[in-house]
Amino acid sequence: MHSKTIQVWPDRPDVTLTTYLLDDSPDFKTGARRPAVLILPGGGYLGTSDREAEPIALFFAAQGYHAFVLRYAVFFQSYPQDPSQPPEQNTFPSIFPQPLLDVAAALRLVRNQADQWLVDPERIAVCGFSAGGHLAASIGTQWNSRFLLEKLGGPAQDFRPDALVLGYPMIDYVLTAEIHDRIPDNPLADFLRLCEIAAFGHKEPSVAEKDQINPVRHVSPDTPPTFIWHTADDELVPLENSLELAAALKKADIPFEFHVFSQGRHGLALADERTAVSPEQINPPVQVWTSLVLTWLKTRFQ
Repeated sequence: MHSKTIQVWPDRPDVTLTTYLLDDSPDFKTGARRPAVLILPGGGYLGTSDREAEPIALFFAAQGYHAFVLRYAVFFQSYPQDPSQPPEQNTFPSIFPQPLLDVAAALRLVRNQADQWLVDPERIAVCGFSAGGHLAASIGTQWNSRFLLEKLGGPAQDFRPDALVLGYPMIDYVLTAEIHDRIPDNPLADFLRLCEIAAFGHKEPSVAEKDQINPVRHVSPDTPPTFIWHTADDELVPLENSLELAAALKKADIPFEFHVFSQGRHGLALADERTAVSPEQINPPVQVWTSLVLTWLKTRFQ
């Protein structure tokens, strides 16, 4: 395997793409192009989770995929070792839609290097978790938007995912705020407000601002096939986010697969020891999502 980290923008050291490219061994797969997965870790647009980065890339690589991890623009530059100290805010623009530009540029980079990296440019999935799921759904529904074409130029096809994989995605900021506002003395209230500042750049964004970046509003016949998984009792990103997106995909006649697991905290990632920092993040019933998505991708990419 060849792994290296590439700066996506010449003037943005905070936005990087790390490659996990499988060897082109003379013993197998000589010269063959492989499918690829671009991974977008979650983190509330405050940071990007290591748990949803390299472990996910290695999982897909073990199944024969080239994998890429995008560290897109986020609010905080780094998390200090001393929790009593406030994190350092990113000095570069990080609020949405900058992350959308980052993922579009990353997809273009992968496709531009497809010959050298032996990537099949027509079999590239984007896999996102939580806020990374919001970003994945956003590129999936806005890859051919006027905004991206004006900012990055064409062809728009460079930005199109061939499939989406969404784990407990944050989709609807309005809906999520309404659900959390009904919880008395909500312990997550301050964190959610900080996530909104990270996404919108200021306190108390309007309903119109929140609605504008809701991927559901942009679902169209051009949205790629989508795989979604969520847990019914997700305490941070309510299941209603995925239900709303699934309904929009159904209405637009977009092929999708949707799995709801009865129990599991937010941020499970692989749901096993590879991505767990506490026993609550090991959830055997949820671990099956990995085999389900491999079967689904194989069907989509045949």
